[in-house]
Amino acid sequence: MSISSRIRNSLSRQHQGNVKCPQIHLFRHNGGVRVQVARPADHPAVTELPFRQPLGTWDMPNLHDVLGLHRHVVKLVEFGDVSYVVKELPDPLALREFRLLREIDDAGLPTAEAVAVVTGRPGGEGMIVTRHLDYSVPYRSLLMGRGLEIPYLGDRLLDALVALLVRVHLGGFFWGDCSLSNTLFRRDAGALQAYIIDVETADRHPMLTDGQRQLDLMIATDNVAGGLLDLEAGGRLKVDIDPVDFAIAIEGRYEALWSEITSPSTAAIGDMAPMRRRLERLHELGFEVEEMEVVTNDDDVSVNFIPKVVEHGYHADRLKSLTGLAAGENQARRMLHDIHGYAAWLQAETGRPVRFNVAAVRWLDAVFEPVIAKIPQVMLDRLEPAEIFHQVLEHRWYMSERAGSDVPLPDVVIDYLSVLAGAPAERRPLDDEVRAERP
Repeated sequence: MSISSRIRNSLSRQHQGNVKCPQIHLFRHNGGVRVQVARPADHPAVTELPFRQPLGTWDMPNLHDVLGLHRHVVKLVEFGDVSYVVKELPDPLALREFRLLREIDDAGLPTAEAVAVVTGRPGGEGMIVTRHLDYSVPYRSLLMGRGLEIPYLGDRLLDALVALLVRVHLGGFFWGDCSLSNTLFRRDAGALQAYIIDVETADRHPMLTDGQRQLDLMIATDNVAGGLLDLEAGGRLKVDIDPVDFAIAIEGRYEALWSEITSPSTAAIGDMAPMRRRLERLHELGFEVEEMEVVTNDDDVSVNFIPKVVEHGYHADRLKSLTGLAAGENQARRMLHDIHGYAAWLQAETGRPVRFNVAAVRWLDAVFEPVIAKIPQVMLDRLEPAEIFHQVLEHRWYMSERAGSDVPLPDVVIDYLSVLAGAPAERRPLDDEVRAERP
């Protein structure tokens, strides 16, 4: 199997949205314990877990603690290339969260895959099992300075959280407990992508009212300020940001993005330029517009137009359709830019036009796969392949600037390995990293 095929197989479930929720299969353990599993063929090991025992007493060599702060008992269980997060909480909350996570996933929003829910256990405490988001990092680890540096980390973290909250609201979900603790982050080509992982207090509506959105913003502001102040008080906030200023900035950035996506614009009848510019701005933000509502105004010389059915993932969807690679939105944007450059080089070499989809396939075989093939297997646990490729391109730029000329990509990869070697493994947390993070 080719490298790109392995990457597609291992990461596509981590990035994909717009997948209809699977049918639930019911298993019963001894003593009336009820285990409902989505896609049981994909997760055969889950049904064999010792669900009758309290989670805190599980004793298995593949069991680990989980990074971050938690209200409930939470553990990570490894089975080969796949890991699961198991959380213990009352039956009604477990069933509610399982349902909402599946609805959020079905709406194409970034979240953890809900695998199973367990009820009827002795003591009344249920369990929810989700697939671990490989290469995801809690905010505490980022702000404590773990891992490779992300430029302008405060802004990147704020942008990611705001974009997630806007997308959740566009989908009709009221979060009810938006916070950095209830979010996981993935590196995304110098930026971050946020994932909603805790939805115990969430609810879904056909459309949120302005009051519901404002309440969620107030909750988010208070929760984020509290989390950052807690880090600061413990001397663990390594990034130069002010917790209160950071939290207060959420509302302004949220309103700016919400307005860009949902507010009407005006144009003269027959003038398509304003509409094209609006679409270009949304594409730059990573949003795809499937429908545009256009209404003629009473003056009969102008129209109002409003984007409808707006979905995130414009560049990621395009990259996947061209190459089969699953990537974050900014990673995909960077790779598409590289494919454009490769297409121009092919055209110059052959002296004839090259279709972009043809160039994309050739780029996959001639550029992307050889770069990833040079990464030792042990280092692929540090960053996901799409992020490694982005960082190699960044490293090439710096090396070429120093050299005063373009540095061949194979030479760049060899030099970059020394950078990657110093990075911690982000695919899955290790127990010593969890202990190091605790106050």
